[in-house]
Amino acid sequence: MHPELDAKTGRPPLLHDELVALSAPTQVWSRRDGTMGGAADGIFHGDWRWVRSLELLVDGRPIEHLTTADDRDSTVFRAVARQLDGDSSTPRVLVERMRAVEPGGFVERVTIVNGRDVEVTALLELRLDLELAPLASVHAGRPEAVPIDLRLDDGAAVATDGTRTLRCASAKGAIEIDGHRVTASRSVVVRPGDWATLSIELAVDDAQLAEPGPPTASLPPLRATGVAALDRWAGRAVADLDDLSLDVGHGPFLAASAPWQLTLLSREALVAARLALPQTAAIAEGTLRTLATRQGVLHDAETGEEPGRIPHEVRQDGSAPVFRASVEATPLWIVLLHETWLAGMPTETARELRTALHAALGWLAVRTGDGFLADPDDDEVSAAVQAIACRAAVGAADLLDALGDDGDEWRAWAARLRSRFRDAFWSGDGSARTPSLAIDHDGAPHDRLGAELGQLLGTRILDEHEESIVARMLLDEAIASGFGLRSLAADDRDYWPLLERGGAIHPHETALAIEGLLRAGFRDEARALAERLLAAADAFHGRLPAAFAGFGLEDVTMPVPLPGAGSPHAASAAAVVVVHRALEARASRPKQRIDTGERHLAAVERVQRHDTGPVQLPLLRGTGSGDRSTQRPRLRLVDPEG
Repeated sequence: MHPELDAKTGRPPLLHDELVALSAPTQVWSRRDGTMGGAADGIFHGDWRWVRSLELLVDGRPIEHLTTADDRDSTVFRAVARQLDGDSSTPRVLVERMRAVEPGGFVERVTIVNGRDVEVTALLELRLDLELAPLASVHAGRPEAVPIDLRLDDGAAVATDGTRTLRCASAKGAIEIDGHRVTASRSVVVRPGDWATLSIELAVDDAQLAEPGPPTASLPPLRATGVAALDRWAGRAVADLDDLSLDVGHGPFLAASAPWQLTLLSREALVAARLALPQTAAIAEGTLRTLATRQGVLHDAETGEEPGRIPHEVRQDGSAPVFRASVEATPLWIVLLHETWLAGMPTETARELRTALHAALGWLAVRTGDGFLADPDDDEVSAAVQAIACRAAVGAADLLDALGDDGDEWRAWAARLRSRFRDAFWSGDGSARTPSLAIDHDGAPHDRLGAELGQLLGTRILDEHEESIVARMLLDEAIASGFGLRSLAADDRDYWPLLERGGAIHPHETALAIEGLLRAGFRDEARALAERLLAAADAFHGRLPAAFAGFGLEDVTMPVPLPGAGSPHAASAAAVVVVHRALEARASRPKQRIDTGERHLAAVERVQRHDTGPVQLPLLRGTGSGDRSTQRPRLRLVDPEG
């Protein structure tokens, strides 16, 4: 990575060789050896980067990295300080850096271990360069620092811009300030076989962002399978989902992705919650309630707000929600409500969201009219969006019946949409009959295929014969690489494996296809895709990014990263739940189509939810602060009361 070049060109930083320590809304990015200084590196909280570099010096010189151990609670970097070895050619002085993050807090503890037979004297220094810059400007490759006041207060360094405050302290070290640099230092004398430490602790307070929230229980662990790769993925993914959890006072939801989208993106949050639903209903309910409080009530041309519409994005800086750029968020909200009710949400609890449901359905009816659900600013109408709209209507009809309303109107609405879809999106005859992923606003089909085909399955937009055609198409080698489904088929003239929407693989799209295959009864096909996604997850050490390159096994033996893709990514992590289901299902079981009109989806065995209670997180070692907090800050995204 070349941060100087990035700053001159405004290129987004690359992430594939970076390491993150995360506990939303706080995140710390570094190189894999723990050093900072790259364009994406630093300590972030909410929508701001506070620290752009952190440097460890031992007697004025850097240490030499050996290994990195990254687990769910901390990251440990091990190195040697050969400048303290004297005349020995064998490294005899070890250095351990333990880094831990919690919401609003960061700790780094340096331990120097003397393996020599004489005392070692050393000066330990941790240097932090402060630069308060908006996250968006860091993402753009052009950090725009805002003025801060930096001063010493009772032995600690305190930085503020008048709204946000960072406090930096060291239990055993001395704190000094030079410009925007904060240095914690300690001179130590270490006896043979002994050790000494230096730690630095940061606490961030953002008046626009956070207030104390209730304890948040960790996501229940997935049942062990005995398949090492799957169990490793499950452990990492569950930890990542915990670390991506946020709360604005209505229950937990999942931030989309680190580092640039550590906020509420409705589509990502709704998809991730639905994929994780067999494992936990708490995230689904929190997501539903959070979005319902921000549902549109007015017409606003600037933000795209419309009555009943679910917003596309809510950032953490207090700005108004953005509604435009997503027409699928509203039907996805309806689908999640129905699926959560199917998974066991009491009908009386669902009734609390009845008003929001009717408003969302009203928006869906108005926006769709007698045609299709589409954004007039887009040059195409998406087949996947029509499928999710159909699924929303069918599910809403059943839920409305349960709530004492009449769902027949929405069953008829879905039937009309299904008929229009069949006429507009399908072409060819007999065995050559295939769907298009999109049509233009004049009805002309777009001649391309890709992973979004999988989102047609199990939605009731297709009949059984059509679903069998789509299931077969998904396993075609042009779409299905050895690691998942390509966003664009490899035989398309516009295919390029590093294009985010032109060939790259988005793990959550493969997961949605697996979910659809299971709902439609295609267990063998679901299992085949699940095995491919598992292979990718194992290659990424259990942390699937938002996307990776579309190269297949004919090109590479391991998946190739997409350099700028965020990770961890909520929907990619939640994909492990549906893969778990697919691989546990008996592939030889006869095909059984799910009747979405039934309350219980007996054709797909849901993973049993575990009520393990709140999970106590380990100590932040060396901080003297006791148990690590299980609280999440309750974020002030936007006050729905104005």
